[in-house]
Amino acid sequence: MAKRFKEEEIVKILKEAEAHGSVREVIRKYNVSEQSFYRWRQKYSGMAVSEVHRLKELERENAELKKMVAEQALDIRMLKDVNAKKW
Repeated sequence: MAKRFKEEEIVKILKEAEAHGSVREVIRKYNVSEQSFYRWRQKYSGMAVSEVHRLKELERENAELKKMVAEQALDIRMLKDVNAKKW
């Protein structure tokens, strides 16, 4: 599923809703579900665009580190199994 809105656009929509005071009007204007809006607000509320970029970079880095840890754990498990065998 392709994203309709980029993080920068989401932040702008949230700021517009905050400034406008009417969530329903902003939701209607951008054709966004209430559920999506409140999920965005929970994740991005009070953030600037630069902070959103930093968040995305940290999430990417975290995923990469998790993958590295999983690969190392697999390697360790394999080495333990090999060492456990009697030659």
